[in-house]
Amino acid sequence: MEKLNRSSSKGENLSRQVQPLYQSIAGTLRSELVQYQAGDFLPGEWVLAERFEVNRHTIRRALDVLVQEGAVLRVQGKGTQVLSRPYMYFLKTNKAFSEQFAQKGISVDSRLHKRMTREGHQDELRQLGLDEHSRVIEIQTIRWINDEVISLMKHIYSQELEKVFSAYTDKGGSIRHFLKQQGIFLKRDSSVIGARLPTTLEASLLGVTQITPIITVLTVSRDILGNPMELTFSINRADRVNYHVTMNGDNE
Repeated sequence: MEKLNRSSSKGENLSRQVQPLYQSIAGTLRSELVQYQAGDFLPGEWVLAERFEVNRHTIRRALDVLVQEGAVLRVQGKGTQVLSRPYMYFLKTNKAFSEQFAQKGISVDSRLHKRMTREGHQDELRQLGLDEHSRVIEIQTIRWINDEVISLMKHIYSQELEKVFSAYTDKGGSIRHFLKQQGIFLKRDSSVIGARLPTTLEASLLGVTQITPIITVLTVSRDILGNPMELTFSINRADRVNYHVTMNGDNE
């Protein structure tokens, strides 16, 4: 169902804005997305062109911005559809990703992509407190929410856990939940968050273009004795997942 904000006067003139006109229009449309439900359609390009007193090419460029941000989707023959808002993950909690979302009634599925044993990289060994030239287990999983790929995960462990992970089958599932079943309880120690554009392979696995931003999170988790046991590197669609971080104490 199309909606049009009648409170905005017909023929809004944004030509005096310093930023490019299409970006100004994109900003206005972005702020109005809260009026829509996921699945709704924006007004047609001709309607928007008349409203902003611009040509359709400018409107298309404005909509391109929202498409690249993952806020809307072009549906051939129907128009521009509003997408659901990103999922919010509270990073401070020590609950696993799947456990946290399960409490909200959201189905999360982790599927095994690759598994290997290899020589650890220097930085991996340092963060896991392992000796030089130690071998590690690398398990790659793909995380889905409601049949939509949102994250690529890489989990690194000491080779000493090889026997434990022999029980982790090709069916996949939450690794944190699997470890709890094996009597191994981990607690997040630190996380480093970054952002970049995906590689060709990452974009293909995530089902996005190479101009769609991704959020990277590198996390070290420790066992109940305080020993570093897990190094996790996640690559997440920035248009589908937001991370909520609570700051405590004084920050420099």
